[in-house]
Amino acid sequence: MNVFDYLFENSASLQKDFVIGDKGSIAYQKLYRDSLKVASYLREKVGQGKNIILASPNSTYFITLYLGILKSGNVCVPLNYGIEQSNLDYILDAIDCPMVFCASTLLRKLTFSELPVFSEDDLAEIIKKGANPVWEEEFDPDKIAEIIFTSGSTGKPKGVMLSHKNLMANTESIVAYLKLTEADIMGVVLPFFYCYGLSLLHTHLRVGGSIVLNNSFIFLGSVINDLKKYRCTGFAGVPSHFQVLLKKSKTFKTTDFPDLRYVTQAGGKLHAVFIDEFARAFPNVDFYVMYGQTEATARLTYLEPNMIGMRSHSIGKAIPGVEIKIVGKDGQEVGVQEEGELVARGDNIMSGYFRDLENTKQTIKDGWLYTGDIAIRDEEGYLYIVGRQKEIIKVGGKRISPKEIEAVILSVSNVIDCTVQGIEDELLGEALEATVVTANPEEEEVLKERILKKCAKELVTYKIPRHFVFNKSMSLSLTGKKIKAH
Repeated sequence: MNVFDYLFENSASLQKDFVIGDKGSIAYQKLYRDSLKVASYLREKVGQGKNIILASPNSTYFITLYLGILKSGNVCVPLNYGIEQSNLDYILDAIDCPMVFCASTLLRKLTFSELPVFSEDDLAEIIKKGANPVWEEEFDPDKIAEIIFTSGSTGKPKGVMLSHKNLMANTESIVAYLKLTEADIMGVVLPFFYCYGLSLLHTHLRVGGSIVLNNSFIFLGSVINDLKKYRCTGFAGVPSHFQVLLKKSKTFKTTDFPDLRYVTQAGGKLHAVFIDEFARAFPNVDFYVMYGQTEATARLTYLEPNMIGMRSHSIGKAIPGVEIKIVGKDGQEVGVQEEGELVARGDNIMSGYFRDLENTKQTIKDGWLYTGDIAIRDEEGYLYIVGRQKEIIKVGGKRISPKEIEAVILSVSNVIDCTVQGIEDELLGEALEATVVTANPEEEEVLKERILKKCAKELVTYKIPRHFVFNKSMSLSLTGKKIKAH
């Protein structure tokens, strides 16, 4: 089955809007018809199996094209619209793209060589003139549906190939554990070029729900207003979204959201101090801690909301349809409370990296995805991330995970965010440096003393940072993730 048919299986004829809100709206029936016309156009112009770039902020333009590309049997390449021209050129050279769909606002800063580029007005013409295709064909669900480019270890973008089966499997699992229904309305601040953002699109389309698009998280008031005005039942964010809402907004914690049923958090570790703070402020809102990777089509584990408070540090257990184990360097499963690499298997695991057989072989072994995350499992099967293999810092020969130190510093009032990293040190090899973002600027030396006092109380001496950098704001990517200094 083509993922397009799966997503619209029960919703193509719904008499309601899929996208609602003042940033644009589109009804289910129109979205279905328009996407089919795009698919028909693409079949006629380029055939199937071609890699087609889509660059746009979240909009009905993006959604219509994304779905049309999937239905056509071509491969969608949704790009980070903040991409540097050098990385764009690298991708263009790699993927043999016959055409580009790009929002007009981006054409001032991005150039696509000699490729034909279609913006919003062109899409309107395609839909106006397009035919409604009637295709009755066998479709291989293992065909690649999309390539999502992420940052590679070499600095060059790395293309994660996801099949139609991958998208359907992960969507089915997420719908099941979040108990999504036609009544759900999701407030979307995550971009659709990011697998977490796309999962919101897929799941709500599948169940016949609705989404509200907000591309301006920096304006906290607009996010809060959208959640209330459009009676959102769900909100999804990465750690920085929750940190900013809890620490920067003066009204968020005191606002009543009568329709908000749940929130989800993924895209990195949100320290327990923030999770517990949210739970205290909104005791009737379910908080889902989730863990995943682009290579897993978005999601691998989740922590049930009733475990918040008891296991706020945990990433929970495997989602439906996924197996997880923790293995040592010999590839054998380790015991309870023993550290090892978290590996996963399921229909959601990527097909591989685009034209990168070596990296694919290192990441997928015997059908298992090797995540690069070091984890432990407790007696009841709950999983905990200790750190990433590449993030472990060695100070004087001692292995240190920065997460533990960051959690202590984040418990100090006036601290919004903290990043601990290793810097070169002649004596120790590496020394610890903490970059601290403050809520209310105060004398740096005073705050530093408070942090050191807290660290001395909770950490052994070699885990206490020797160097500090203080900032007034976080550096964030378009997905909302922290940009770490190198």
